[in-house]
Amino acid sequence: MRKGLAGQRLVAVFIAGLLLLNYPILSLFDRPLSLFGLPLLHVYLFVVWLALIVAAAWIVERGAR
Repeated sequence: MRKGLAGQRLVAVFIAGLLLLNYPILSLFDRPLSLFGLPLLHVYLFVVWLALIVAAAWIVERGAR
């Protein structure tokens, strides 16, 4: 396990992922709307997924500077 601030940030990203990809938040985006021709829920899922991957990669690459 990573030590210091980087490890804490990775745990925070994990918890944010749990919250953002869980039922109460997902139900807010489960509407019959489309964005760029795609359902709003699918756009939300992929944007959050991408943001979590980018945040984790940034934390790992940056380290605990």
